[in-house]
Amino acid sequence: MGERRVPVKLARRNYMRYNDSMISLKLTQIGNSVGLVLPKEALAKLGVEKGDILYLVDGPDGGQMISPYNPEVARQIALGEEIMSDYRDTLRALAK
Repeated sequence: MGERRVPVKLARRNYMRYNDSMISLKLTQIGNSVGLVLPKEALAKLGVEKGDILYLVDGPDGGQMISPYNPEVARQIALGEEIMSDYRDTLRALAK
């Protein structure tokens, strides 16, 4: 008997979306919890390995996406870059 594949429900999507490809994911029992099994192909595409943290984030189309990038850190970096741009001359003078 073959292995039963169970798609992961991510909002209105039943797959992990990455560059318009589809990878089947499996939920499995781990003690009293449920874990998500990512195949090697998914790990390679996400650029992650065992122990890394992934984030379930809102996608541009209203669905959910799995990402190795923390959206809060990305927001903070963008804000820092904006501040550095706005106060470029001041920061340059202070650096002397």
